[in-house]
Parts: sequence; C-alpha cells; structure tokens
Amino acid sequence: MSGSPPLDDQYLEWLYSLVQPVTNRNPARTYWSLCEYLFKREFEWFIPNDGNRVEDARDLRWTFIETFGFDDDNPDWMALDASILEMLIALSQRAAFESNKDPNFWFSTFLKNLELSRFKDSQFSEKERQVIDEVLTRIVYRTYSKSGRGGMFPLTRAKTDQRKVEIWYQMQAYLIEHSEL
Repeated sequence: MSGSPPLDDQYLEWLYSLVQPVTNRNPARTYWSLCEYLFKREFEWFIPNDGNRVEDARDLRWTFIETFGFDDDNPDWMALDASILEMLIALSQRAAFESNKDPNFWFSTFLKNLELSRFKDSQFSEKERQVIDEVLTRIVYRTYSKSGRGGMFPLTRAKTDQRKVEIWYQMQAYLIEHSEL
C-alpha cells in the first residue's frame, strides 16, 4: 500500500494495534516488521466474491478515518488496493464476530496456519523475506493443498477443493471444523 506516507504510518500503527499490543517492544514477541511487510504487499484475488475481502479492508480505512477525525477527502488513498495485512486483520475481525474468540486470537491463528508465526521481529531479516514471499504467493495464487493446508484455513475433512472456494466459505468451514477453539 502506498498512499500518503504520514497517513500510512499512522494507519499501519493503528492496524497493528487491532491485533497486537503496540506497547510490547520485546522483539522476541512482536510482529511489527512482518506486519509492515504484509502492509506493503497487495492482496490480489481471483475467486468470485473474494473482492469482498478488499471491501472489508476499505472498511478498516473508513473506521480509521472516522476514529481519528481525518478528512475523508482523500479518495486516492481510500481507493488504493488492499494490502494482505488489511485483509488478514479484517478477516480476523469477521472470524471474531462469528466465534467466541477475539481478533488477536484469529490473527495469531492465521499467522500460525500460514507458517508465518515464527517471523517475530527478532527473527525477521532480508533472508527471511524470500520465505515470506513464497507463503504470500501461495495464499494469493492458491497453491496450497486441496484441503487448505498451507493456507489460512487448513481442514481435516475438506468436502471441496479449498483452492476453488472463496475465502469467506473457507473460513466458515474452518470455524465449523474447529468449533472447540
């Protein structure tokens, strides 16, 4: 995402605060660098209705603008493509609404399922970006397994090829299968 740098910086910090404690400065426990990297990567979608995840991300921008009283006369910033970070955070909020867990829990679960949870700030380096890029390519282009393994929503008993199912329904199947979470 690349809009107005000062606005982007404030927005990124606000996004991070939705899923991680901003006051925690311990690099062995924080994901600031990973989140910043995910913020710079565009979320692309190819399955019908996955565009709704982009709209969810834009809703986050509206909430940010309204929360902090910024002018909403920046249509270029509002129209920017959604980042992967925005999509994950918005989806974690949707999962929280559909379950008895909070967005922090779901964001952490998504990172774990995507095998990104090991990239805390103390482990984040230029070398690791290649691995992260491979994960991001896997989720955007849906090169994970039919059961969703390698994606956000791995299932034990997938009834359909998850690579062809919109994200919303992947999440619903995951919530049902993991109702004990």
